Amino acid sequence: MGEEAKPILTRSLSRAAPSFRLRSSSLNALRLRRIFDVFDSNGDGTITIAELSRALERLGLQADPAELEATVQCYMKPGHTGLEYDDFEKLHQSLGDSFFGAADEEDSTSISSCDQEEMDLTEAFKVFDEDGDGFISANELQTVLGKLGLPEAEEMDRVQQMIFSVDRNHDGQVDFHEFKYMMRSISVPGS
Repeated sequence: MGEEAKPILTRSLSRAAPSFRLRSSSLNALRLRRIFDVFDSNGDGTITIAELSRALERLGLQADPAELEATVQCYMKPGHTGLEYDDFEKLHQSLGDSFFGAADEEDSTSISSCDQEEMDLTEAFKVFDEDGDGFISANELQTVLGKLGLPEAEEMDRVQQMIFSVDRNHDGQVDFHEFKYMMRSISVPGS
């Protein structure tokens, strides 16, 4: 049943971002947990099909509701009304395998872990640096937070405070080195 679901979402989501699967397991785990928490809009530890549909719409990804439901139900535990985090993790892995092929041990060792971490951080930085000028401004951060439906996006003062907390050279924006320092200082439970 899970095998039938893969092509449905692959057709619905036209193209995955290059940073869909990060090679740094701690960054990937942190990112995936944050995505789960954003999609779980009522904070009950379960993502319903309605919550997932709303989140995808906010991100500009249109999926047929019937196809989405059929796909998601393949990953739900029997008797449950939505995806718990471990179910969501399995769905994410399946989508990653559909878009990029199964994770290959040989592939992950062909690039040093430092080089791979740098590439992952660069891809993550590009998500926020929408105009490609090498800096994350408060407006860019607000836009991304808004796309994710986070309440912080509604108050520019909060967004500016987020920038200020990372802005080590006090120029009012976050450059790649500041972003990298911030990301490396984040501790991920269990990693």
